Amino acid sequence: MAYILEISPDFTVEDIHKIRERNYEVTKHMTTEEKLLYYNTPRTNAEEQIEMLRAKRN
Repeated sequence: MAYILEISPDFTVEDIHKIRERNYEVTKHMTTEEKLLYYNTPRTNAEEQIEMLRAKRN
């Protein structure tokens, strides 16, 4: 299941729940080694995304 998460500019508790739910769905059938690779491989530049969200809010 691949989908883009809609994260609010204020980054709420609900956003954290969405992230945790997505990660569970993606990793539930993975081996331990696959999970380690999944969680330890950067997929995005989080700092850039945070700056973009802050810019949209202002």
